[in-house]
Formats: sequence, C-alpha cells, structure tokens
Amino acid sequence: MNKLKQRWGISSNFQLIVIFIVFAINGSLSAKISSFCMSFLGLNKDNLPLFFYYLILIVLVMPLYPFLLIVIGFIFGQFPFFFGFSKKMLVSMGLGFIFKS
Repeated sequence: MNKLKQRWGISSNFQLIVIFIVFAINGSLSAKISSFCMSFLGLNKDNLPLFFYYLILIVLVMPLYPFLLIVIGFIFGQFPFFFGFSKKMLVSMGLGFIFKS
C-alpha cells in the first residue's frame, strides 16, 4: 500500500480508503446510468445480440466514467486527486482537447 500511496501522492490511509470508495461508487454508478440510458433508448438484451449490447454499454460507460469520477470525487472531498486522474484518463482516450484553453 505504501507504493500506491507514494505513486498517487497520498499521505494517509484514510485518504486511500476514501479514494477506493469513490472508485467503487463511480464504477457502479456509471454502469447503472449507462444501463438506464440504453433501456431509455429501447436497447436491451432481448432485441440485441449480447455482444452488441455489451459493446454499446462499454462505449457509453467509457466517456461517462471520468466525468462522474470528478463529481463523486468532489462530493467526497478528493477533487484535486480525481481531477488529475480524470484528466490523464481523458487524454489517453483521445479527449484531451477538453482541457486545452
């Protein structure tokens, strides 16, 4: 755990636990929201092959995840950490133009 704390620039175990909680909530919430959007559009496992259903679900989750991470991180008081983390993630996804001034 010390290597992870050092890599992320975290000073306390409490902060590390909060970060893990934010990751857990964010992953579940982004999947739930994407699933809701798919059902709202009428896309479900009954009218799509499973491969395409999960492919569309993943395509919806990927851009939603970093933005939700910032929001949930802000709620838990970890905005600076998650803003930097999300920024790196969006740049690696090819969406770095969002942060250019």
